[in-house]
Amino acid sequence: MSKKNMESTRELMGTREVTDYSIRTYRNEELVYFLIQPSNISVLSEESLSARIYGLMTVLKGITEIEMMCLNSRENFEDNKRYLKKRMEEETNPVVRKLLEKDANYLDRMQVQMATAREFLLIIRLREKKENEIFSYLNRIEKMLAESQHGASQWRKGKCINP
Repeated sequence: MSKKNMESTRELMGTREVTDYSIRTYRNEELVYFLIQPSNISVLSEESLSARIYGLMTVLKGITEIEMMCLNSRENFEDNKRYLKKRMEEETNPVVRKLLEKDANYLDRMQVQMATAREFLLIIRLREKKENEIFSYLNRIEKMLAESQHGASQWRKGKCINP
C-alpha cells in the first residue's frame, strides 16, 4: 500500500479534531464524553442502589442529546492462566511448579475481584449550540451527574469530577 493511500488513526475513527472539551468529526458533529465509574455497587444495600439508579435515570431523562455506552473494564487473564497451566505441566522442578501455581491462584483472585468492573460513557452530541452556551450546558450536566451519583467519579475529557 502506498503512503498516500494509508489513513491516519484519526481518519479511521472519523475524528477531525480534538478540542478542549470535545471531539469533532468529519461529519461536522461535536461529541463530549463523560466517563462514569461507579463505586463498588456490589456492596450497596438495595435501597442505596435503587436511589443511585433513580438519580441517574432522572438526569438521563433530562438530556435529549445523550447516548450511552457500557464498557467492561475488567482485565482478562485467560491467556496468562493458560500459559501458567502449560508451564506447570512442563515444569520438572517442584519449587518452580509451586510458584507457578501460586501465580495462577493470584490471577484467579484478581479476576474475581475485578468481575464487576464496569464503566459507562455518556456521549453528548452538541447540536446547534452556540459557543457561549456550550460550557454552561456541559457544566450543568456535570453538576447533575455529580449530584445523582453519590460517590461515583465522572470524567469529562481528562478532567475528574468527584462529588
